[in-house]
Amino acid sequence: MPSLAPHALSVPASGIRRIFEIALELDDVIMLAVGEPDLPVAPHILAAAAEAWAEDRTNYAPNGGIAPLRAAIVAKLARENAIEVDVEQVWVTVGATQALHQALALLLEPGDEVLVPDPGYTTFTMSTRLLSAVPVAYQLRPDNDFAPDLAELERLVTARTRVLVVNSPSNPLGRVFDESQLRALLDFAKRHDLWVLSDEVYEFLTFGAKHVSIASLDDEDRVFTAFSLSKTYAMTGVRVGYLVVPPGLAPIMRTVQETTVSCVAMPDQFAAVAAITGDQQHVSDARQHYRANLEAACSLLDERGIRYLRPRGAMYLWLDVSYASGGDVAGWAERLLLHERVAVAPGSAFGRSGEGWIRVCAAATRADLLEGLRRLPSPT
Repeated sequence: MPSLAPHALSVPASGIRRIFEIALELDDVIMLAVGEPDLPVAPHILAAAAEAWAEDRTNYAPNGGIAPLRAAIVAKLARENAIEVDVEQVWVTVGATQALHQALALLLEPGDEVLVPDPGYTTFTMSTRLLSAVPVAYQLRPDNDFAPDLAELERLVTARTRVLVVNSPSNPLGRVFDESQLRALLDFAKRHDLWVLSDEVYEFLTFGAKHVSIASLDDEDRVFTAFSLSKTYAMTGVRVGYLVVPPGLAPIMRTVQETTVSCVAMPDQFAAVAAITGDQQHVSDARQHYRANLEAACSLLDERGIRYLRPRGAMYLWLDVSYASGGDVAGWAERLLLHERVAVAPGSAFGRSGEGWIRVCAAATRADLLEGLRRLPSPT
């Protein structure tokens, strides 16, 4: 048979999905590996989707999304993110995953380089590889409070660098960058004439830290921003996100949307309208639930003497298990799953800097989360 394209074969497999798929074959697993909210979708969102199906709103939608949803997003961006845009800068996507990939597809040629956080969300590297481009990791180190090192970024940038990826609140770290840090990153992008791709999927899940959208600081139209309803509204399987682009790109956006997904399913879009415009109490309740879980988990980790990063956002704990993992945290995580029935994401799935660490999702029942942490080996 003919061979596949080399760039497709260069895409790394997801270490998170490997653990998840093994866990699905086992019984009595405490699932802490994937970022799946444990709370139900709010009733008014479910009702909007059900009504759309009942009324047979199942035709093609405009490429950019239905008008009520795009208008709701424009209003939300102004209200919550201090980003002023027109409707043609908002493109409804199949989750933030498509939004991120679509932005990179617009910006990269084969061989171009993308500065990606390490540890960082796996899609940043996977999409870059699938587009025949080159991910270049910038490390987020414990000794620098897991913040980007501007001096390192200066050393990494080359004539082929095209995009800087920024993720705040961070997956997997739960790190939230403040305005001064985001301004420094934006200034770096300006000096080297780079695009900025900002992943803000966890924008509403912050704990004692203010989320700032880097596009609100941009005065040169160089920022693309990916948002999602998945985590905020517990709609992971509904697959609705959106990409906010600089002005003037509507014709090309219409074309690339048509070539990838054409449009997002109509009932999903009506559910998204209800989510964004409806009562937000369930979002506040979810944030408090995750925060309480994280606080309880941190207390237990303190008691056990296990090192971790106290999260300021998202729904994860970043734990140091290097005392037990022996330099192969991916293999160790599989053994933990098989022997202790606890599924966690190996830190190496998020980049080389993640070796010796694990990501634990706190969007679980309190009892499961704490029991899962109790089954981790004790530091010696």
